[in-house]
Amino acid sequence: MTSRIGRPREHLVLGAYLGGGGTNGDAWRLPEADVDADINFERYSQYVHILERGKFDSIFLYDNVLPVPNPEVLAYRPGFPRWDTFTLLAALAVVTKRIGLIGTASTTFNEPYNIARKVLSLDHLSNGRAGWNVVTATGGGENFNLPEHVGHAERYRRAHEFCDVVTGLWHSVEPDAIVRNKVTGQWLDPAKVHPLNHKGEFYAVQGPLNAPPRIAQAGQPVIAQAGSSDDGKELAARIGEVIYTAEYDREHALAFRNELIERAQKYGRGAANLRVLPGLAPIVGKTREDAQRKFERYLSYLDHGATLNGLANYASLGIDLANWPKGKPVTLPDNLAQTNSHKSRQSLIARWIRERQATTDDILRFFIAGGHRLIVGSATDIADHIQDWFEAGAVDGFNIMFTSAPTGMEDFVDLVVPELQRRGLFKKDYASPYLRTNLGLPTV
Repeated sequence: MTSRIGRPREHLVLGAYLGGGGTNGDAWRLPEADVDADINFERYSQYVHILERGKFDSIFLYDNVLPVPNPEVLAYRPGFPRWDTFTLLAALAVVTKRIGLIGTASTTFNEPYNIARKVLSLDHLSNGRAGWNVVTATGGGENFNLPEHVGHAERYRRAHEFCDVVTGLWHSVEPDAIVRNKVTGQWLDPAKVHPLNHKGEFYAVQGPLNAPPRIAQAGQPVIAQAGSSDDGKELAARIGEVIYTAEYDREHALAFRNELIERAQKYGRGAANLRVLPGLAPIVGKTREDAQRKFERYLSYLDHGATLNGLANYASLGIDLANWPKGKPVTLPDNLAQTNSHKSRQSLIARWIRERQATTDDILRFFIAGGHRLIVGSATDIADHIQDWFEAGAVDGFNIMFTSAPTGMEDFVDLVVPELQRRGLFKKDYASPYLRTNLGLPTV
């Protein structure tokens, strides 16, 4: 058993996952669930105000650009279409005051200059609350003039250099470089503007960055990362600050966090630089029985076949879970086909199915479609789970993935957050207007 390192810090971190599409939950057919958030900005404005009322540290907007070779695949699965991530976050920046805004952008289908400019512009628009979730993309090259997806190892080599260029550009203009002196006529101090002149394996970028310079007190935008493969962990250890992952076992989560800290040390970083946030999908009731009723109702509206095969396809399990005999333990191939996409998620889900000899009903009751842990209970039950993992040193907090919106968000904010605050596990107010400060990360 991995040794515990103890409670990482005074307060845990809470992030919220939002999909950017019309729904923010698996059971979108619930009568009270929103289904038009992809075209109605007021839905997202409402969600973020609920979360800011609950003192959430950040929202995280997931994104992908995967092709749709056959629209019939999406006929019964929500999530298409979705907002452009940073367009939506820019709008949310002006209707909120404290909550962090973290958006996904791929290092495979973008250029460093564009991303550096886009994220730093959002940081200014939000007064120091922006973050960039670094992904190498699980697919989508068909939409970017690529005959096939770039290989896993090469994607991560590119990502390291991509991130170096982005952060270099963020620092190419010092915060006080723009003088704006009407008396002398001086617009900027050229000594505080530094062309990057980067020439590497994949990128040649001159710079400097033509965007509002970073806010000195806020530091540079926060960098998030969501890969748990060996290559992903190395990237996280080197550049990541908020680390999104999937975990179902506390001891495995503890080992994962300890490994990241150990890997980070060779880059002159450590626990102070990392906030590890596994996904957690809670269904919360006023009592345990109330939560169970909500859960059974959730299952009754959930498209079981689409959810099961969505999970199987996401994790490249190579089987048709939707038509697997009910009540029979799922048998996976001995040697799963190597995936060029979600390597770590494939390993996690396959391990759980084999260890538990799980049936399809077990899978529906334990995972949401993306392979994150589903948990059902009262506010006390949910808080107990969060406290246990946090005080064991297995996590720095959680990325909450709501099964419905807005009701699932309201349940968590109104029931679980006060219980966490009562226990001294979660803050009662924001410490700062800046995301980096609220996360307790060093200012860089």
